[in-house]
Amino acid sequence: MPTHDYTTRILWTGNRGEGTAHYKAYDRTWDIAVPGKAVVHCSNDPLLGGDPGKMNPEDLLLTALSACHMLWYLHYASDAGMVVTGYSDDPVGVGEVGRGGAGRFVSATLRPVVRMRPGADLAVAEAIHHRIHEVCFVARSVNFPVNYVPVFEWDTDAA
Repeated sequence: MPTHDYTTRILWTGNRGEGTAHYKAYDRTWDIAVPGKAVVHCSNDPLLGGDPGKMNPEDLLLTALSACHMLWYLHYASDAGMVVTGYSDDPVGVGEVGRGGAGRFVSATLRPVVRMRPGADLAVAEAIHHRIHEVCFVARSVNFPVNYVPVFEWDTDAA
């Protein structure tokens, strides 16, 4: 199978002047600084002392999973002749922390709200969600179950 590379750059920004001289001497902050793209300021999980105002790795993974699902959904809906006029998702990832602080995701539930023009077949609209896990790069790469609880709305303003 053909392969291709993805690249990114992270830059630790948490050195307060002492480096990692001791556990409380440094911040767990960094920037995602990919050339040519906006910088994303990150921190670790607030449960571990991170900055709650910044994205953390868990946020980024859940966001990537949701975004990949959305992009495939829009593609398949277009192929099926359904006109989607709005899409939002408030996914929930469930994590557990084991001995020594090692954590992992145990599941994720995507909760997309899909707004579409009247006349779309809701059975087809629902079925599309369950096909995406077969093709979504991120969903195929995680080792925990991903569930879908979609809500469909009619766009009565659409012509």
